[in-house]
Amino acid sequence: MDRTAARKRAEELVSKMTLEEKASQLRYDSPAIERLGIPEYNWWNEALHGVARAGTATVFPQAIAMAAAFDAPMMKEIGDAIADEGRAKYNEQAKRGDRDIYKGLTFWSPNVNIFRDPRWGRGHETYGEDPYLTSRLGVNFVEGLQGDGEYMHAAACAKHFAVHSGPEAERHHFNAVASKKDMEETYLPAFEACVKEAKVEAVMGAYNRTNGEVCCGSPTLQKILRGKWGFQGHFVSDCWAIRDFHEHHKITNSPEESVTLALENGTDVNCGCTYQKILSAHEKGMIDEKYITESCIRLFTTRYLLGLFDETEYDKVPYTEVESPAHLSLANRAAREGIVLLKNDGVLPLSIGKLSSIGVIGPNANARAALIGNYHGTASRYVTILEGIQDAAAAENRRRSEAGNAADDGNGSLRVFYSQGCDLSKDNVEPLSKPELADRFAEALTVADYSDVTILVIGLDETLEGEEGDDGNAYFSGDKKDLKIPPFQYEMVRNVLRHTKETGKKSILVNVSGSALDLSVGEELADAVVQVFYPGASGGSAAADILFGKASPSGKLPVTFYHDEDKLPDFEDYSMWGRTYRYFDGTPLYPFGYGLTYGDCSVDGMEVTVPDAGLVYDPDEAEPAAEATAGVCVHVRNDGSMATDDVLQLYIRDEEYEGAVPHPSLCGFERVSLAPGEEKGVTLAVRARAFTSVDDDGLRLIRSHKFTLYAGFQQPDERSHALTGHECASSEVTI
Repeated sequence: MDRTAARKRAEELVSKMTLEEKASQLRYDSPAIERLGIPEYNWWNEALHGVARAGTATVFPQAIAMAAAFDAPMMKEIGDAIADEGRAKYNEQAKRGDRDIYKGLTFWSPNVNIFRDPRWGRGHETYGEDPYLTSRLGVNFVEGLQGDGEYMHAAACAKHFAVHSGPEAERHHFNAVASKKDMEETYLPAFEACVKEAKVEAVMGAYNRTNGEVCCGSPTLQKILRGKWGFQGHFVSDCWAIRDFHEHHKITNSPEESVTLALENGTDVNCGCTYQKILSAHEKGMIDEKYITESCIRLFTTRYLLGLFDETEYDKVPYTEVESPAHLSLANRAAREGIVLLKNDGVLPLSIGKLSSIGVIGPNANARAALIGNYHGTASRYVTILEGIQDAAAAENRRRSEAGNAADDGNGSLRVFYSQGCDLSKDNVEPLSKPELADRFAEALTVADYSDVTILVIGLDETLEGEEGDDGNAYFSGDKKDLKIPPFQYEMVRNVLRHTKETGKKSILVNVSGSALDLSVGEELADAVVQVFYPGASGGSAAADILFGKASPSGKLPVTFYHDEDKLPDFEDYSMWGRTYRYFDGTPLYPFGYGLTYGDCSVDGMEVTVPDAGLVYDPDEAEPAAEATAGVCVHVRNDGSMATDDVLQLYIRDEEYEGAVPHPSLCGFERVSLAPGEEKGVTLAVRARAFTSVDDDGLRLIRSHKFTLYAGFQQPDERSHALTGHECASSEVTI
């Protein structure tokens, strides 16, 4: 059903409603209107990396982990899988009269905010720090979630519009001040792409103010969204954000004033309770009924597009889609692709057949919470990193037994020793132990002594980085104060790594977190460093596949890993200068776009073709995909002895305009599979938009004639060159 037909049906239905009935439908928990055959509907559902908070579902890797895969087509597959599971659950729940929260088909995902500062607790919900990467992954996820059938598979929601990335503790009263240049250059592109290209059905406003206007009642943001970009879907407030207007932002004096400001500026659904005052605001003459009517029409347009009042092809999606073998396999693939190898002195991949013992140490080694991030569903089975290693060891022991290499008494079998090592954040594991003794340190050192190789698994989970706790969350966390490894983990790691070095044994540091930590201790003392982010319910299996060489790592960092936060601007400062790889002038620990493989992939040349007619960019183009493009053919090869995937990346720098982004910016990427010794040509298209720059007034145009394009398996910076031993190929381009 097209939008015109859906809206016409919505207008007809809404015309039969009373004012009270229309007002009731603008709450996130919309009640039934039995006389019109309208069942109750709850708009609040989550699907950041799988259907969330509604029982069993495939738990994919957290968003930041999926971003590390740099795999746009896979994001579309994941969106489609989530929509299938959402439909399967909806069909069964609705049939049984369960229309509660988290049971609908309007998913408040993806989060396409820019992860501008590594201290932001919710950054792991995003696709990282780069607007181009975020837009490509966001568009594909939305397209997969919404589908291209006669009816919408599920409705996606791009959030949080438009400038939102902490601080969490201040979000209910904070004013994010962003220049017109930063808005257009960094904060808006992913939202624009989701609206113009993916036709995202919903957009969610942020809690904070942006340049003085509350995001859920901002005329400036609505002019961009509905005016400039032509957004036709519905707009939803963040949860209890409208209450913040009068309670925290203090820009209104009553709930009725807040309701009026929100409705007159395009907020159709109130996640919260303030819209219970709609009728009061109307009775006081503060709000015209036309705004209530229009919002109601938009919401029922979405319900008609979803086919909720018709028989559709999705009504027969069976419950067997939930955690189907195909979806679980896809989740495992996503976890493998998103694991990033940061350092390898030759210890990886581990030759499991040559090992007699493996030591696994650390608070995240056997923790389910370390797998799932936040906004997650419930898996029927979890595989922690310890369990993944144990499963691999068990398979190796079966192989040895079948080969006759192990005696009946078990001698010659591969042992896995384990110690928690320390608590995630507290001084001791057992509360009655002496804090100065660190009650698991001795055990950790013992495990290291008894093992051929030691794998330390450390990091964070959603209790240490996440959303500020409020009425809608089950925990309290928030932002990080710095980039340091939690102190007792750091002491444990440093002691164990020094001990293994002194005893001549190998060590591997595996970090589980949704954001950058200072991993200098691993870079200095460990033989290998691996970043797994939050890899999903089956993440332990994926990690074991990487550690033991069943798969080559191929993930790339979607964020910069800094040494510390000292050279970053104040967290509250929303200027982009000095932030992310595009504007940071220091030397990072590990750069954006960096990640090693078990192969040895490099670029040895590139050719760029510009259309004879040149490149023209129209900022008002309704279909950006139709832009003119430059063609880039890149010659790649794998000089290593192991087959691998790797991520070919294109970066562009404007060589003339002084106001351009100072460092080369990502403008294209593609995963490439290369066998040992294989060479091939890879062709990518670079849109005309990549050649644009933004002035201080926020106007995006092609202003220059000379550019440099770079191609490589990393970005063209000195630190990446030092870490990989490879340089990017480059080509001057004149248009």
